[in-house]
Amino acid sequence: MSIFHLTLRRASRALALPLLALAPIAATGAQAAEQVNVYSFREPGLIDPLFKTFTQETGIKVNVVYSKDGLVERMTAEGRNSPADLLITPESGLLIQAKAAGVTQALQSKVLDDAIDVTLRDPEGHWFGLTRRARVVYASKDRVKQDAITYEELADPKWKGKICIRSGQHTYNIALVASMIAHDGEEKAEKWLIGLRDNLARKPAGGDREGVRDVQAGLCDLAIGNTYYMAAMLKNPEQKPWADAVKILFPNAADRGTHVNISGAALAAHAPHRDNAVKLLEFMVSSEAQQIYAEGNGEYPVTATAHASDLVKSWGELKPDSIPLSQIASLRKKASELVDKVRFDAGPNS
Repeated sequence: MSIFHLTLRRASRALALPLLALAPIAATGAQAAEQVNVYSFREPGLIDPLFKTFTQETGIKVNVVYSKDGLVERMTAEGRNSPADLLITPESGLLIQAKAAGVTQALQSKVLDDAIDVTLRDPEGHWFGLTRRARVVYASKDRVKQDAITYEELADPKWKGKICIRSGQHTYNIALVASMIAHDGEEKAEKWLIGLRDNLARKPAGGDREGVRDVQAGLCDLAIGNTYYMAAMLKNPEQKPWADAVKILFPNAADRGTHVNISGAALAAHAPHRDNAVKLLEFMVSSEAQQIYAEGNGEYPVTATAHASDLVKSWGELKPDSIPLSQIASLRKKASELVDKVRFDAGPNS
Protein backbone atom coordinates (compact mmCIF):
# COMPACT_ATOMS: atom_id res chain seq x y z
CA MET A 1 0.00 0.00 0.00
CA SER A 2 1.38 3.44 -0.97
CA ILE A 3 2.16 6.22 1.45
CA PHE A 4 -0.64 8.22 -0.19
CA HIS A 5 -3.17 5.50 0.67
CA LEU A 6 -1.91 5.15 4.26
CA THR A 7 -2.00 8.86 4.91
CA LEU A 8 -5.50 9.19 3.51
CA ARG A 9 -6.78 6.30 5.59
CA ARG A 10 -5.34 7.73 8.80
CA ALA A 11 -6.68 11.18 8.03
CA SER A 12 -10.08 9.74 7.16
CA ARG A 13 -10.30 7.93 10.50
CA ALA A 14 -9.18 10.99 12.39
CA LEU A 15 -11.53 13.44 10.74
CA ALA A 16 -14.37 11.10 9.72
CA LEU A 17 -14.72 12.84 6.37
CA PRO A 18 -16.55 11.12 3.52
CA LEU A 19 -14.56 10.24 0.42
CA LEU A 20 -16.72 10.39 -2.68
CA ALA A 21 -14.10 8.76 -4.87
CA LEU A 22 -10.45 7.85 -4.75
CA ALA A 23 -8.47 6.96 -7.82
CA PRO A 24 -6.08 4.02 -7.36
CA ILE A 25 -2.50 5.08 -6.74
CA ALA A 26 0.38 4.00 -8.90
CA ALA A 27 3.38 2.21 -7.46
CA THR A 28 5.88 4.23 -5.45
CA GLY A 29 9.45 4.80 -6.54
CA ALA A 30 10.38 5.98 -10.01
CA GLN A 31 6.80 5.80 -11.28
CA ALA A 32 5.53 8.00 -8.43
CA ALA A 33 7.18 11.04 -10.01
CA GLU A 34 4.78 10.75 -12.92
CA GLN A 35 1.65 11.31 -10.89
CA VAL A 36 -0.08 14.17 -9.15
CA ASN A 37 -2.40 14.02 -6.14
CA VAL A 38 -5.46 16.27 -6.14
CA TYR A 39 -7.87 17.06 -3.32
CA SER A 40 -11.10 18.26 -4.92
CA PHE A 41 -14.30 19.78 -3.59
CA ARG A 42 -15.65 19.70 -7.12
CA GLU A 43 -17.65 16.68 -8.23
CA PRO A 44 -16.02 13.97 -10.37
CA GLY A 45 -18.26 14.58 -13.37
CA LEU A 46 -17.12 18.18 -13.59
CA ILE A 47 -13.36 17.69 -13.69
CA ASP A 48 -12.66 14.06 -14.63
CA PRO A 49 -12.71 14.94 -18.36
CA LEU A 50 -9.97 17.49 -17.73
CA PHE A 51 -7.80 15.04 -15.84
CA LYS A 52 -8.19 12.37 -18.50
CA THR A 53 -7.13 14.79 -21.20
CA PHE A 54 -4.14 15.93 -19.11
CA THR A 55 -3.00 12.34 -18.60
CA GLN A 56 -3.34 11.56 -22.30
CA GLU A 57 -1.23 14.57 -23.22
CA THR A 58 1.46 14.32 -20.53
CA GLY A 59 1.49 10.73 -19.26
CA ILE A 60 1.08 12.06 -15.71
CA LYS A 61 -1.51 10.13 -13.75
CA VAL A 62 -3.98 12.16 -11.69
CA ASN A 63 -5.01 10.64 -8.34
CA VAL A 64 -8.05 12.36 -6.86
CA VAL A 65 -9.74 12.55 -3.48
CA TYR A 66 -13.27 13.93 -3.85
CA SER A 67 -15.13 15.29 -0.85
CA LYS A 68 -17.95 17.76 -0.32
CA ASP A 69 -16.27 19.29 2.72
CA GLY A 70 -13.41 19.04 5.18
CA LEU A 71 -10.46 18.92 2.79
CA VAL A 72 -8.77 22.00 4.23
CA GLU A 73 -9.06 20.50 7.70
CA ARG A 74 -7.68 17.23 6.35
CA MET A 75 -4.65 18.98 4.90
CA THR A 76 -4.11 20.81 8.17
CA ALA A 77 -4.21 17.55 10.13
CA GLU A 78 -1.85 15.82 7.72
CA GLY A 79 0.66 18.66 7.96
CA ARG A 80 4.01 17.99 6.28
CA ASN A 81 2.94 14.39 5.61
CA SER A 82 0.05 15.46 3.39
CA PRO A 83 0.14 13.72 0.01
CA ALA A 84 -1.90 16.54 -1.57
CA ASP A 85 -0.28 18.40 -4.45
CA LEU A 86 -3.21 20.52 -5.58
CA LEU A 87 -6.43 21.71 -3.94
CA ILE A 88 -9.42 22.43 -6.21
CA THR A 89 -12.44 24.31 -4.87
CA PRO A 90 -15.83 25.44 -6.22
CA GLU A 91 -15.53 28.98 -4.81
CA SER A 92 -13.06 31.56 -3.52
CA GLY A 93 -14.00 31.31 0.15
CA LEU A 94 -12.39 27.89 0.47
CA LEU A 95 -9.24 29.11 -1.26
CA ILE A 96 -9.00 31.98 1.19
CA GLN A 97 -9.60 29.58 4.08
CA ALA A 98 -6.86 27.28 2.80
CA LYS A 99 -4.36 30.12 2.52
CA ALA A 100 -5.20 31.32 6.03
CA ALA A 101 -4.74 27.77 7.35
CA GLY A 102 -1.22 27.63 5.90
CA VAL A 103 -1.88 24.64 3.66
CA THR A 104 -1.04 26.42 0.39
CA GLN A 105 2.17 27.85 -1.01
CA ALA A 106 2.93 30.79 -3.27
CA LEU A 107 3.56 30.04 -6.92
CA GLN A 108 5.15 32.28 -9.51
CA SER A 109 4.09 31.26 -13.00
CA LYS A 110 4.18 33.45 -16.08
CA VAL A 111 1.72 31.08 -17.73
CA LEU A 112 -0.83 31.63 -14.97
CA ASP A 113 -0.16 35.36 -14.66
CA ASP A 114 -0.58 35.87 -18.40
CA ALA A 115 -3.76 33.77 -18.57
CA ILE A 116 -5.65 34.91 -15.46
CA ASP A 117 -6.67 38.49 -14.81
CA VAL A 118 -5.13 39.96 -11.67
CA THR A 119 -8.61 40.42 -10.17
CA LEU A 120 -9.15 36.66 -10.23
CA ARG A 121 -6.03 35.47 -8.42
CA ASP A 122 -4.29 35.95 -5.10
CA PRO A 123 -1.79 38.83 -5.27
CA GLU A 124 0.75 36.65 -3.45
CA GLY A 125 0.23 33.69 -5.79
CA HIS A 126 -1.48 31.32 -3.33
CA TRP A 127 -4.61 30.69 -5.39
CA PHE A 128 -5.84 31.10 -8.96
CA GLY A 129 -9.28 31.33 -10.55
CA LEU A 130 -10.12 28.64 -13.10
CA THR A 131 -13.72 29.47 -14.02
CA ARG A 132 -16.08 32.35 -13.30
CA ARG A 133 -19.74 32.51 -12.37
CA ALA A 134 -21.95 35.55 -11.84
CA ARG A 135 -24.32 36.15 -8.92
CA VAL A 136 -27.43 37.16 -10.79
CA VAL A 137 -31.15 37.70 -10.38
CA TYR A 138 -33.51 35.03 -11.67
CA ALA A 139 -36.72 36.90 -12.53
CA SER A 140 -40.16 35.54 -13.36
CA LYS A 141 -40.82 35.75 -17.09
CA ASP A 142 -44.53 36.25 -16.45
CA ARG A 143 -44.51 38.73 -13.55
CA VAL A 144 -41.33 40.78 -14.05
CA LYS A 145 -41.36 42.97 -17.14
CA GLN A 146 -38.08 44.84 -16.68
CA ASP A 147 -34.93 43.51 -18.30
CA ALA A 148 -32.38 45.34 -16.15
CA ILE A 149 -31.75 45.60 -12.42
CA THR A 150 -29.14 46.62 -9.86
CA TYR A 151 -28.19 45.00 -6.58
CA GLU A 152 -29.14 48.28 -4.87
CA GLU A 153 -32.66 48.01 -6.32
CA LEU A 154 -33.23 44.74 -4.46
CA ALA A 155 -33.72 46.87 -1.32
CA ASP A 156 -36.43 48.99 -2.99
CA PRO A 157 -39.81 48.54 -1.21
CA LYS A 158 -41.44 47.81 -4.58
CA TRP A 159 -40.01 44.28 -4.22
CA LYS A 160 -41.45 43.74 -0.73
CA GLY A 161 -42.42 40.08 -0.28
CA LYS A 162 -41.09 39.18 -3.72
CA ILE A 163 -37.48 37.99 -3.26
CA CYS A 164 -36.14 34.52 -2.40
CA ILE A 165 -32.58 33.78 -1.32
CA ARG A 166 -30.52 31.16 0.50
CA SER A 167 -28.88 31.83 3.90
CA GLY A 168 -27.09 35.13 4.16
CA GLN A 169 -24.20 33.29 5.78
CA HIS A 170 -23.67 31.07 2.78
CA THR A 171 -20.29 31.77 1.22
CA TYR A 172 -21.85 32.95 -2.06
CA ASN A 173 -23.89 35.62 -0.28
CA ILE A 174 -21.08 36.61 2.06
CA ALA A 175 -18.99 37.40 -1.02
CA LEU A 176 -21.85 39.45 -2.48
CA VAL A 177 -22.31 41.43 0.74
CA ALA A 178 -18.55 41.98 0.90
CA SER A 179 -18.66 43.40 -2.63
CA MET A 180 -21.41 45.80 -1.55
CA ILE A 181 -19.22 46.98 1.34
CA ALA A 182 -16.33 47.43 -1.08
CA HIS A 183 -18.44 49.64 -3.36
CA ASP A 184 -20.68 51.53 -0.96
CA GLY A 185 -19.06 51.37 2.47
CA GLU A 186 -20.22 49.53 5.57
CA GLU A 187 -23.02 51.92 6.57
CA LYS A 188 -24.76 51.85 3.18
CA ALA A 189 -24.23 48.10 2.86
CA GLU A 190 -25.96 47.56 6.21
CA LYS A 191 -28.97 49.65 5.16
CA TRP A 192 -29.09 47.74 1.87
CA LEU A 193 -28.99 44.42 3.69
CA ILE A 194 -31.88 45.48 5.94
CA GLY A 195 -33.90 46.56 2.90
CA LEU A 196 -33.19 43.29 1.11
CA ARG A 197 -34.14 41.30 4.22
CA ASP A 198 -37.47 43.12 4.53
CA ASN A 199 -38.24 42.41 0.86
CA LEU A 200 -37.90 38.65 1.27
CA ALA A 201 -40.90 36.44 0.61
CA ARG A 202 -39.73 33.95 3.23
CA LYS A 203 -36.85 33.27 5.57
CA PRO A 204 -33.62 32.51 3.70
CA ALA A 205 -33.55 28.77 3.04
CA GLY A 206 -32.53 26.06 0.61
CA GLY A 207 -30.12 26.65 -2.23
CA ASP A 208 -30.06 28.78 -5.36
CA ARG A 209 -32.14 26.28 -7.31
CA GLU A 210 -34.83 26.19 -4.63
CA GLY A 211 -35.15 29.95 -5.00
CA VAL A 212 -35.85 29.52 -8.71
CA ARG A 213 -38.32 26.75 -7.87
CA ASP A 214 -40.19 29.17 -5.63
CA VAL A 215 -40.30 31.78 -8.39
CA GLN A 216 -41.88 29.21 -10.70
CA ALA A 217 -44.36 28.33 -7.93
CA GLY A 218 -45.32 31.99 -7.49
CA LEU A 219 -43.95 32.39 -3.97
CA CYS A 220 -41.55 35.09 -5.12
CA ASP A 221 -40.81 37.06 -8.29
CA LEU A 222 -37.02 37.24 -7.95
CA ALA A 223 -34.37 34.81 -6.73
CA ILE A 224 -30.67 35.48 -6.27
CA GLY A 225 -28.39 32.74 -7.56
CA ASN A 226 -25.28 31.78 -9.50
CA THR A 227 -25.47 31.54 -13.28
CA TYR A 228 -24.32 27.92 -13.58
CA TYR A 229 -27.43 26.69 -11.79
CA MET A 230 -29.38 27.53 -14.92
CA ALA A 231 -27.34 24.97 -16.86
CA ALA A 232 -27.79 22.42 -14.08
CA MET A 233 -31.56 22.90 -13.94
CA LEU A 234 -31.97 22.63 -17.70
CA LYS A 235 -30.29 19.21 -17.59
CA ASN A 236 -32.63 17.96 -14.84
CA PRO A 237 -36.10 16.91 -16.06
CA GLU A 238 -37.68 17.73 -12.70
CA GLN A 239 -36.05 21.16 -12.50
CA LYS A 240 -36.28 22.22 -16.15
CA PRO A 241 -39.75 23.80 -15.62
CA TRP A 242 -38.20 25.98 -12.92
CA ALA A 243 -35.53 27.18 -15.34
CA ASP A 244 -38.04 27.74 -18.13
CA ALA A 245 -40.08 30.03 -15.86
CA VAL A 246 -37.31 32.59 -15.32
CA LYS A 247 -34.96 34.92 -17.15
CA ILE A 248 -31.50 35.96 -16.01
CA LEU A 249 -30.87 39.62 -15.16
CA PHE A 250 -27.25 40.72 -14.75
CA PRO A 251 -27.25 43.32 -11.96
CA ASN A 252 -25.42 46.60 -12.53
CA ALA A 253 -24.65 45.71 -16.14
CA ALA A 254 -25.03 49.38 -17.07
CA ASP A 255 -22.56 50.66 -14.48
CA ARG A 256 -19.97 48.91 -12.30
CA GLY A 257 -20.71 45.38 -13.46
CA THR A 258 -22.05 42.15 -11.97
CA HIS A 259 -20.43 40.46 -8.98
CA VAL A 260 -18.48 37.36 -10.02
CA ASN A 261 -16.92 34.56 -8.04
CA ILE A 262 -14.64 31.74 -9.13
CA SER A 263 -13.85 28.11 -8.89
CA GLY A 264 -10.11 27.79 -8.44
CA ALA A 265 -7.06 25.92 -7.29
CA ALA A 266 -4.06 26.27 -5.00
CA LEU A 267 -0.70 24.53 -4.83
CA ALA A 268 -0.45 22.53 -1.59
CA ALA A 269 2.11 23.73 0.94
CA HIS A 270 3.99 20.41 1.04
CA ALA A 271 3.24 19.13 -2.46
CA PRO A 272 5.35 15.96 -2.99
CA HIS A 273 4.95 16.23 -6.77
CA ARG A 274 5.20 19.98 -7.06
CA ASP A 275 6.39 20.13 -10.68
CA ASN A 276 3.56 17.91 -11.88
CA ALA A 277 1.06 19.95 -9.89
CA VAL A 278 2.28 23.12 -11.60
CA LYS A 279 1.98 21.39 -14.98
CA LEU A 280 -1.61 20.42 -14.20
CA LEU A 281 -2.51 23.90 -12.99
CA GLU A 282 -0.99 25.51 -16.07
CA PHE A 283 -2.79 22.98 -18.28
CA MET A 284 -6.08 24.00 -16.69
CA VAL A 285 -5.73 27.53 -18.07
CA SER A 286 -4.91 26.38 -21.59
CA SER A 287 -7.53 27.18 -24.21
CA GLU A 288 -8.38 23.49 -24.60
CA ALA A 289 -8.86 22.86 -20.88
CA GLN A 290 -10.74 26.10 -20.30
CA GLN A 291 -13.21 25.17 -23.00
CA ILE A 292 -13.78 21.71 -21.51
CA TYR A 293 -14.02 22.95 -17.92
CA ALA A 294 -16.23 25.98 -18.46
CA GLU A 295 -18.62 24.24 -20.87
CA GLY A 296 -18.99 21.20 -18.63
CA ASN A 297 -19.88 23.38 -15.65
CA GLY A 298 -22.01 25.99 -17.35
CA GLU A 299 -19.50 28.63 -16.24
CA TYR A 300 -17.38 31.34 -17.83
CA PRO A 301 -13.70 30.78 -18.70
CA VAL A 302 -11.13 32.96 -16.94
CA THR A 303 -8.93 33.30 -20.01
CA ALA A 304 -9.47 35.54 -23.01
CA THR A 305 -8.52 32.74 -25.42
CA ALA A 306 -11.46 30.52 -24.43
CA HIS A 307 -15.12 31.27 -24.99
CA ALA A 308 -18.29 30.58 -23.07
CA SER A 309 -20.60 27.89 -24.40
CA ASP A 310 -23.53 28.80 -26.64
CA LEU A 311 -25.89 28.16 -23.72
CA VAL A 312 -24.01 30.52 -21.41
CA LYS A 313 -23.83 33.16 -24.16
CA SER A 314 -27.60 32.90 -24.60
CA TRP A 315 -28.13 34.34 -21.12
CA GLY A 316 -26.72 37.70 -22.19
CA GLU A 317 -23.45 39.55 -21.98
CA LEU A 318 -21.58 39.45 -18.68
CA LYS A 319 -19.86 42.65 -17.61
CA PRO A 320 -17.92 41.57 -14.51
CA ASP A 321 -17.29 43.79 -11.52
CA SER A 322 -13.64 44.86 -11.62
CA ILE A 323 -13.01 44.80 -7.86
CA PRO A 324 -10.31 42.17 -7.14
CA LEU A 325 -11.55 39.09 -5.30
CA SER A 326 -8.66 39.55 -2.87
CA GLN A 327 -10.18 42.89 -1.83
CA ILE A 328 -13.58 41.28 -1.41
CA ALA A 329 -11.92 38.53 0.63
CA SER A 330 -10.58 41.08 3.09
CA LEU A 331 -14.17 42.18 3.78
CA ARG A 332 -15.74 38.75 4.23
CA LYS A 333 -15.50 38.83 8.03
CA LYS A 334 -17.21 42.22 8.17
CA ALA A 335 -19.87 40.96 5.74
CA SER A 336 -20.59 37.96 7.95
CA GLU A 337 -20.88 40.23 10.99
CA LEU A 338 -23.36 42.47 9.16
CA VAL A 339 -25.51 39.49 8.17
CA ASP A 340 -25.76 38.52 11.84
CA LYS A 341 -26.20 42.11 13.03
CA VAL A 342 -29.32 42.70 10.92
CA ARG A 343 -30.63 39.19 11.69
CA PHE A 344 -30.88 38.54 7.97
CA ASP A 345 -31.58 34.82 8.28
CA ALA A 346 -34.51 35.50 10.64
CA GLY A 347 -36.35 36.80 7.62
CA PRO A 348 -38.43 39.88 6.81
CA ASN A 349 -39.20 42.47 9.50
CA SER A 350 -37.04 40.65 12.05
